[in-house]
Amino acid sequence: MRSGLRVLLGLTTAATLGLGLPAASASAAVASGATQASAAEKWSWGPTASSDTKGWAGGQIRTTSSGLRITGDLYDAGGARTCSWLKIKWLTDHGRYRTATFKNCSQSTPRSFRVNAGYMLSSTAKVCRGTATRITGKCSHWEGVWAQGG
Repeated sequence: MRSGLRVLLGLTTAATLGLGLPAASASAAVASGATQASAAEKWSWGPTASSDTKGWAGGQIRTTSSGLRITGDLYDAGGARTCSWLKIKWLTDHGRYRTATFKNCSQSTPRSFRVNAGYMLSSTAKVCRGTATRITGKCSHWEGVWAQGG
């Protein structure tokens, strides 16, 4: 009787562990898939530099509940009385181009920026040099930041 109880206990334990293992590996697969999905929700871009390399920008694009958000930092390594400018241009899902412009006149501190681009199809950026009031030149070419489908 005792040996029958041992066999039954052994089978019960094996069945319990057998049922637990697929559940554990399934939850690990779900956790692994969740990690991969969150990694796919963020893309890095840059650095994009002005033609004299005294201004540059870089950042990330993240998904939000209302589309995509472009974030990053704009740096300025020019001398006194000069600034770095960043222009971001994106194509909306309605076929319209939108732009946003940021400047940084501080050589010691980067300027953080954020653009809620919504559901865009592509975006480009360029960094220029200028004064505190306008862009004066030394711009980079428009460089691709993000495009739908890669």
